[in-house]
Amino acid sequence: MRSLKRALLALTVLASTPLALTPAPAAAQQPAGPERLALTIYNQNLALVEDVRRLNLPAGRSRQEFPGVSASIRPETVSLSGDGLSVVEQNFDFDLLTPDKLMTAAVGDEIGLVRINPATGGETELRARVLAANEGVVLQIGDRIEVLRDDGVPTRVIFDEVPANLRPRPTLSVTLNADRAGTRETTLSYLTTGLSWRADYVIDFDEAAGRMDLTGWITLTNQSGVTFTDADTRLVAGELNMLSGLGGGYGGRNTYGTDSGDAEDLADYYIYPIPERVTVANNQTKQVGLYAATGVPARKRYRSEFSGFGNRQPSSAEVAVVFDNSRASGLGRALPSGIVRVYMDDVGGQSRFVGEDGIGHTSAGAEVAITTGSAFDVTVQTTITDSQVIRIDQNNARTRYEMAYDVRNARREPVTVELRQTGLGRNGRLISESQTGERPNADTRVWQVRVPANGTTRVTATFEIE
Repeated sequence: MRSLKRALLALTVLASTPLALTPAPAAAQQPAGPERLALTIYNQNLALVEDVRRLNLPAGRSRQEFPGVSASIRPETVSLSGDGLSVVEQNFDFDLLTPDKLMTAAVGDEIGLVRINPATGGETELRARVLAANEGVVLQIGDRIEVLRDDGVPTRVIFDEVPANLRPRPTLSVTLNADRAGTRETTLSYLTTGLSWRADYVIDFDEAAGRMDLTGWITLTNQSGVTFTDADTRLVAGELNMLSGLGGGYGGRNTYGTDSGDAEDLADYYIYPIPERVTVANNQTKQVGLYAATGVPARKRYRSEFSGFGNRQPSSAEVAVVFDNSRASGLGRALPSGIVRVYMDDVGGQSRFVGEDGIGHTSAGAEVAITTGSAFDVTVQTTITDSQVIRIDQNNARTRYEMAYDVRNARREPVTVELRQTGLGRNGRLISESQTGERPNADTRVWQVRVPANGTTRVTATFEIE
């Protein structure tokens, strides 16, 4: 169709008489635009559209057309409700009017051609029959067979009518049965793909003050094929069970807390209303503010975690910014999954990007850790200083590991490193330790290790593992 498209680019499509671009039966009516429009956008490329209009209906059956519905509508989800109304049938017409389709529909019929002499401006009118419109347009003009070419000669093509099956935009037509004549409010609702949202966060972290400012943004993307104007918009965070394979929200970590947040809830999902009405054009990405908090208590955390027991070369500690998503901290809101970007001021007071991390849907009351990278000047080395097998009986034995953890700090200030040893198993036992730690779960031992500036701290521990 490439040559057909090139040929049609040079044409002005006209009609011999004025035509409506959406021809409809006499009984069909096109209601005025929506009085209210609401969008509920899920984070799984799915949205619920609610279109409220006032319709003036005759008694009995009539057909109503709703042009401008989403081109990505799922027709099986359409619902139209109103007092005294029932739906007889509905059709979704998505074969859109284009120059290519207009010419293809004219195959076998006559069209008008107006050719303009570039030198004199004189026009020549003639009729032609369209023989083919495949990889070019083949015309019969009298006894001649010609190919419509893009040769720089101005040409207008005149079509006598627009085919009834071609629409200038996606149109939903509904046949209704009304129990009485009159005006009433109706609600058209449907699910559509092509609408999505994501959350993005910015943290300005002041390490010296132990505080941070958090700003949350919502990015809306509309690829549904239609513009939504002045819509009351709500965002739903949570993973829907979708049989059609529409699932697939952000796969970050889920963090759990015990506080109830201020987001509205629906079943087991959180709803985030956007304060002002939103207009999202087709093929547009828009950012709107979700919320902002200042002076939230936060701290830097160094962490090294080791799975199993073995000799390991020095490895850098993981660096994270940690804060409590609680009311006491000035937050206490459910946080939708998204990307968190962290900035800090350098010695000259200039804000610098230091790293980013993803979070899953995070409930209020949870501790949140945003990993920004690794600290090359804070390292941990593990060494097995002794090990032995302790025979319990003929079939069972335990292994005793004597471990040494050398935590080194090359910074000019002291640091605290969270040292985590996993792999204890349900029946693993701690025999001794040089520093008191804690066991947050059956598999893990944790120490908070204080390391002086430009110094080293050694932690030793003995475990017996089945």
